[in-house]
Amino acid sequence: MMRASRLLEKLDFTCVRGGVDREVSALVYDSRKLEPGCMFVCITGTKTDGHGFAAEAVRKGAGVLVTEKDVELPEDSDVTVIRVENTRYALAFLSAAWFGHPAERMKIIGITGTKGKTTTTYLVRSILEHAGRKVGLVGTIEAIIGDEHIPAGNTTPESYVLQGYFRQMADRGCDTVVMEVSSQGLMMHRTQGFTFDYGIFTNIEPDHIGPGEHADFADYMACKGLLFRQCRVGIVNCDDPHWETVTGGHTCALETYGFGDTADLQAVNMHLVTKPGSLGVDFDVRGLLDLSVETNTPGRFSVYNALTAVAICRHFGVSGEDIREALLHAHVKGRIELVKVSDDFTLMIDYAHNAMALESLLTTLREYEPRRLVCLFGCGGNRSRLRRYEMGEVSGRLADLSVITSDNPRFEEPQAIIDDIKEGIGKTNGQYVEICDRREAIRYVIENGRPGDIIVLAGKGHEDYQEIRGEKYPMDERVLIADILQERGSNP
Repeated sequence: MMRASRLLEKLDFTCVRGGVDREVSALVYDSRKLEPGCMFVCITGTKTDGHGFAAEAVRKGAGVLVTEKDVELPEDSDVTVIRVENTRYALAFLSAAWFGHPAERMKIIGITGTKGKTTTTYLVRSILEHAGRKVGLVGTIEAIIGDEHIPAGNTTPESYVLQGYFRQMADRGCDTVVMEVSSQGLMMHRTQGFTFDYGIFTNIEPDHIGPGEHADFADYMACKGLLFRQCRVGIVNCDDPHWETVTGGHTCALETYGFGDTADLQAVNMHLVTKPGSLGVDFDVRGLLDLSVETNTPGRFSVYNALTAVAICRHFGVSGEDIREALLHAHVKGRIELVKVSDDFTLMIDYAHNAMALESLLTTLREYEPRRLVCLFGCGGNRSRLRRYEMGEVSGRLADLSVITSDNPRFEEPQAIIDDIKEGIGKTNGQYVEICDRREAIRYVIENGRPGDIIVLAGKGHEDYQEIRGEKYPMDERVLIADILQERGSNP
């Protein structure tokens, strides 16, 4: 129980009915969870409007309503009505108060950008935990609270859920939280109610533009930029041509990183590293820190991810040895995840599920001069057919062999999706085979791998299921690989 007046302390509001000196039993924004004595926050969503449930909330005993517009209520109801400018914004502050402002007990790191958020959060967690800190994580794949792993619904969860995670993390002894911050999360005020100690910008490209997302690229950049009005220190990739636009109007101290001479923290002397069955890169860090590091993931974007993590972790006084050790052994499920199958060729799993990501990945792997670059992929059903044409064209252009298979067909016929992909490949001179069953496709690339090949299983990444006609069936590519190797009597 908590008094409404205490929950409202950090908000501008008008009490249009009743009084704020009453006890609140629960903070609720989902009408299905209404209970007597609760404070119900009327959220305007894309499909439903919580204001339409105000009368029902009163009938079910809600003591306080928080609204941003007029609502119709029973005339004899004993309810307090609070008016605010934006109920989503208000929910973030109410949630922070409800859970006792847990963010104030920890260092909070927020990472935003089009690419690299997920990998960087795990690298930061790995380095800081290697140095003895206890770190909670919130991101696209999961939330990690101690030993508990909670599958993610959104990259940045609703503010009430996020504050609940923070409270659990603080109660379990976490001293630091590293989290992905999506443009949608910023736009919908999910990260209000606290201040980030460090806000990070990785890069930005046109993405998430369309109905229900961002109106245009300018809006996308503006939403990303909100992070730098809500953090104490901003750490930004100054190689990105849009970084000054994104950080325009910032209220934080700024420092930069990148390959360029003007960066405060620079990556220099990059070298590709090839070992039996694996790929990596080493480089030197100069400027605010002098350090030589190696990562076990390939390419220039791996340097950016590692450099971002170094730029953050140096603020925590982490030793160079701890940084080196953690970067060398860190891995992220489904993000350029190397799976040892043979010393003769390299196999990896990656989440690349659109043309932009696939092109970036395959272009990077080309730099390692493989005997053959083999790309196994499919496309999701009930999604834009354009993605299929584009991915087919990218793989046909950049891979020596494309193996077209199923991803999540959902309610479409797998062969129809494959036919669309083939239309894209047909615009190139690329060779391909089609094997509808993903397990059999993986078996094919393993059994036909040649010395010097690099084989990519693209699209599923961290997902451990396949969605067919509305049902999710277990399918983890790591398990499939292990089963295939066992059947063949092979040991990686």
